[in-house]
Amino acid sequence: MSPPILQPILQVSDLHVRYGKVEALHSASLKVESGQIVTVIGPNGAGKSTLLNALAGALPNNAVARGSIALLGQAVDAIAVESRVERGMSLVPEKRELFSGMSVEDNLLLGSYRRFRAKEKSYGDQMPLIYDLFPRLHERRKQQAGSLSGGERQMLALGRALMAKPQLLMLDEPSLGLAPLIVKEIFNIIVRLKQAGTAILLVEQNAHAALQVADYAYVLETGSIALEGEAADIASNPKVIDTYLGLTRKNTSAN
Repeated sequence: MSPPILQPILQVSDLHVRYGKVEALHSASLKVESGQIVTVIGPNGAGKSTLLNALAGALPNNAVARGSIALLGQAVDAIAVESRVERGMSLVPEKRELFSGMSVEDNLLLGSYRRFRAKEKSYGDQMPLIYDLFPRLHERRKQQAGSLSGGERQMLALGRALMAKPQLLMLDEPSLGLAPLIVKEIFNIIVRLKQAGTAILLVEQNAHAALQVADYAYVLETGSIALEGEAADIASNPKVIDTYLGLTRKNTSAN
């Protein structure tokens, strides 16, 4: 008997997003397999956040999207944000969107609200894992989220998304505004999440950090996917080196 054909966690085909007459995303197709970190890199304004918001169902009212988005083989492009979360998609947005006046622990519990509403008795069972991943959140669990540092706020946003036990974790610029040592810590945690079985779609302007941890990569430029391949191959591509990794031929050639 042939082994079963496994569906990709995420399959996106021919996705377009338009704001009025401006097409911000053009014919984007990508996939995330089980156990993968897939990254989308590109400059500011390339359409990276538009792509993630389209996948999550969180586009503004003036946006029009068309194309196919499937999670584990089931179409989700016509359902609301809440239904996509129920199916197993979690987005950590660029602005993190925490409740600053609430405690760290209450922010985390809000991440499991869907499971609580579905009457899952074990809705809080991710909390020990999150405190293991982020010891500082455990130390600060009674503090208000607004009192946390930038790195701690990013950890809290990640932890809140994980409380939903997602099939697919989508990260929008997790390194934004963070010190290099904190960026390294966040990316180490992203690798640990992959090792624990979470599929991850990582949208990131820090191409060097993203390509170091990713299995597969897409380069998004002016709303279109300009390049794709194994992350190691993309990292060694001369155009990517010159444009995104800060190593120009002029700097590396002898004079």
